[in-house]
Amino acid sequence: GGQPRNVQPFSDEDASIETMSHCSGFSDPASFTEDGPEVDEEATQEDLEYKLKGFIDLTLDKSAKTRQAALESLKSAFSSKILYEFVMERRMTLTDSIERCIKKGKSDEQCAAAGLACLLCVQMGSGIESEEIFKTLGPILKKIVCDGTASIQARQACATCLGICCFIVTDDITELCSTMECLENIFTKAYPRDRDTNGVSSTHNTVLHISALLAWTLLLTICPMNEVKKKIEMHLHKLPSLLSCDDLNMRIAAGETLALLFELARETDADFFYEDMELLTDKLRALATDGNKHRAKVDKRKQRSVFRDVLRAVEERDFPTEMVKFGPERMYIDCWVKKQTYDTFKEILGSGMQYHLQSNDFLRNVFELGPPVMLDAAALKTMKISRFERHLYNSAAFKARTKARSKCRDKRADVGEFF
Repeated sequence: GGQPRNVQPFSDEDASIETMSHCSGFSDPASFTEDGPEVDEEATQEDLEYKLKGFIDLTLDKSAKTRQAALESLKSAFSSKILYEFVMERRMTLTDSIERCIKKGKSDEQCAAAGLACLLCVQMGSGIESEEIFKTLGPILKKIVCDGTASIQARQACATCLGICCFIVTDDITELCSTMECLENIFTKAYPRDRDTNGVSSTHNTVLHISALLAWTLLLTICPMNEVKKKIEMHLHKLPSLLSCDDLNMRIAAGETLALLFELARETDADFFYEDMELLTDKLRALATDGNKHRAKVDKRKQRSVFRDVLRAVEERDFPTEMVKFGPERMYIDCWVKKQTYDTFKEILGSGMQYHLQSNDFLRNVFELGPPVMLDAAALKTMKISRFERHLYNSAAFKARTKARSKCRDKRADVGEFF
């Protein structure tokens, strides 16, 4: 390979630059510069595009390290900004780069390329162009997922990418079922009867099984009802066995999938009856009150929190509604289907999730948020407190915190009244 180039990564400063979006005139509140000089938006946009073009070129570099750094920089840009027009013009070039990196790269490069493929489809949304990308990348992703000689991390990333891209672009029920079967072939190996096949322990593959299960669950949320019924019949009696897995994340993934299956089953049939309900609720209650000393406190706390909600879903058909704030808007997550979808996109978009919820047409359509809310500079300014007010607030909070801590640390202070 060639010498690695010095790749300047996509930075937070770049993320604050206003770029092309579906809704021209939309401004990100975080990028609104207060009391500063006027910014030449056209120049900064050109500067950002110039950097991104450079990163795209570097995905073809001889050095694997340079290619990976370029992929990561593009991922950072795609997750933090809407670049619809820019991406549309270069979709085939980007697809070719991703395909080459997944086929010929090593584990880390394959993971970065799969992550970029997810974000590319998120940027473009559901359309003919995205379908073309999935037709090119889908078979390659499936091949890596099923390739026992590939690294677990690469297979895991490709399984997630396969599920997300299929969710975004596929209207064809045949392709949807084919993708779900591919993922089923992976996570069903975690079922007890499939463990230790050919003398190989499945513990090493647990992260892959988790990713495949979560990707499969995401696709189940967009299946027609007759397919949902078939999948429930196939897996509802087998999934509880994964609740006994040693891996916390597998237990949680299985629990949340069970809650979602029960939710879908009751939607398709109001009189849905599960034969082993008592045995399942006992198992879920044990996990919701788990006090095993050999487990870390953080893990126990997380497990108890999740399984309290799962138990309520299975036993009482209840869901604890969550509220997500983004800009001036609010979104309520009020069912397991919505939670699964939100968690999936939050995982790939990270801190850019709020921005995409505000301005990404595809995500707003998925969560039924309507068209993006248009905000002008004056509206943004009223939403944002001035620097001076923020300084006063921080100073007051700092003084109060210092005073409270000083009292606690002062040895002369009274310990407390007991009588």
